[in-house]
Amino acid sequence: MADEVSRFWGPVTSTHEWCEPNYVHTSYVAEFFNTISNVPCIILALIGLGNALRQRFEKRFSVLHISNIILAIGSMLYHASLQQLQQQGDETPMVWEMLLYIYILYSPDWHYRSTMPTFLFLYGAAFAVTHSLLHFDVAFKLHYALLCLLCIPRMYKYYIHTEDVSAKWLAKLYVATLLFGSLCWLVDRLFCKEITRWYFNPQGHALWHVFMGFNSYFANTFLMYCRAQQREWNPKVKHVFGLLPYVKIQKSKSQ
Repeated sequence: MADEVSRFWGPVTSTHEWCEPNYVHTSYVAEFFNTISNVPCIILALIGLGNALRQRFEKRFSVLHISNIILAIGSMLYHASLQQLQQQGDETPMVWEMLLYIYILYSPDWHYRSTMPTFLFLYGAAFAVTHSLLHFDVAFKLHYALLCLLCIPRMYKYYIHTEDVSAKWLAKLYVATLLFGSLCWLVDRLFCKEITRWYFNPQGHALWHVFMGFNSYFANTFLMYCRAQQREWNPKVKHVFGLLPYVKIQKSKSQ
C-alpha cells in the first residue's frame, strides 16, 4: 500500500473502502479494478443510446442510457479517489436512476401525466440535498433497496405479458446478472478479511460493476421492447454479431 505522500487524492474521506488495496497500480487511482470495471457499463450504455437515437425511441430511453453513463462515471471518480464528495457523486445518481426506472415502468398507466415526473424530480432533488448534508449510510442502502423493490412488480407484469421468447430472455438475463452481481458484492463485503489472505483477490466489487453494467443494458433493452409493443411498433429482438441483443422496431408511416 502506497504511503500518504504518493496519494494523488490525499487521505481517504469516504465512509467506505472496499476489498481492494489502495494505490497499488498507480498513485492517481485508489482502487484500480473497482475503477476500470465501470468501463463496460459506459460502452453498453453508448450502444443502447445509439440504438435509441437511431430508431427515434422516446426521449426517456435516451435519458435512461445517459443516466447509466453518468452513474458509471460517478462510480469511477469515487473509486479512483475514495473522497466523500465523489462518494456523493456516485450514490446520488444511483437514486436518480431508480426514480427514472420507476417513471418508465409506471408512467404508461398513470392518468395524471404531469404529476409523476414533477413529484419524482422534487423527490430526487430533496434526496440529493438531504444526502449531501446527512451522509446517509445504512439508510441509503435501505432506501435504494426499497426503490429497487418498487420496480419488481411492474417488471414481472411486463414479463408475464410478453410472449416473444427472445424478449423474455432479456428479462431472464436481467435477473441472472442481478443475482450474480449481488452475490459478488456480498462476498466482497462480508468476507474481505479472508479474501485479503488469499493469493488471488477475485475483485468481487469490480465484478459487481461489470454484472450491473450488463444488468442495466438488459433492463433497458427489455423496457424498450415492452414500450415498443405498447406503441405497436412491431419490435423484434436482434443481436449484434449474434451476441449482444438490441430491439429493432418498425413504425407505421403515420408515426
